[in-house]
Amino acid sequence: MRIATWNVNSIRSRIDRLEAWLGRADVDVLAIQETKCKPEQFPMARLEALGYQVAHHGLNQWNGVAILSRVGLTDVQVGFDGMPSWGEPPVAEARALGATCGGVRIWSLYIPNGRHLTDPHMDYKIKWLDALAVAARGWLTADPQAQIALVGDWNIAPHDEDVWSMEFYLDKSHVSPRERAGFEGVVDAGYADVVRPHAPGPGVYTYWDYQQLRFPKKQGMRIDFVLGSPALAARVDGAVIDREERKGTGASDHAPVVVQLAD
Repeated sequence: MRIATWNVNSIRSRIDRLEAWLGRADVDVLAIQETKCKPEQFPMARLEALGYQVAHHGLNQWNGVAILSRVGLTDVQVGFDGMPSWGEPPVAEARALGATCGGVRIWSLYIPNGRHLTDPHMDYKIKWLDALAVAARGWLTADPQAQIALVGDWNIAPHDEDVWSMEFYLDKSHVSPRERAGFEGVVDAGYADVVRPHAPGPGVYTYWDYQQLRFPKKQGMRIDFVLGSPALAARVDGAVIDREERKGTGASDHAPVVVQLAD
């Protein structure tokens, strides 16, 4: 079984490339982030024509998460218990979608960006991560043998080697101690980065900004992760970051991350 996560940065802009990639990558489950569309704008029929069941949660031109599966799609849940809201009035954003696919509980997650270190959005980001850690710990307390994959764009580089220049990012978001502690809180809830052992750094990234020729300069960030429960992690026998998909015209600024599970 092959599961993947990909921030496509607008599914309407990326649908042709997404269809082509699905044809090549042979993934059974794909979690998508930043669909950036309302339900009626989502290309449901095109993805179903490829043999996938599809769940999508999007509210407007921002955020948006989806799960595609050809191994079953049941128990779909929008958001997790305790997930914080944002805005005035506060609204639960389209940032978390769960479903069970082939016996694995998949969560497609788009963690808030935080914007910058003193922005109120950073406090929201930390609260969101803390709430996710509480929920994720609860899932394993309820069933220690549960196969759970927390996947998506975490908007955090947990280690110095996960950015091309710590000096460049020192006064910016994504690498601050608060954000890294939030990420570790989820790890400490019983989950492990199952990709890093198969795709170790330094210099291994999942995101490259469109600006300043970051991709050809190899100036990226590692911010997209698959965190697995113990039972899920035990099945992982391979993983890859598909850097080739960042190349060419019309690419997302993120690369797909693919994990191979043993039967």
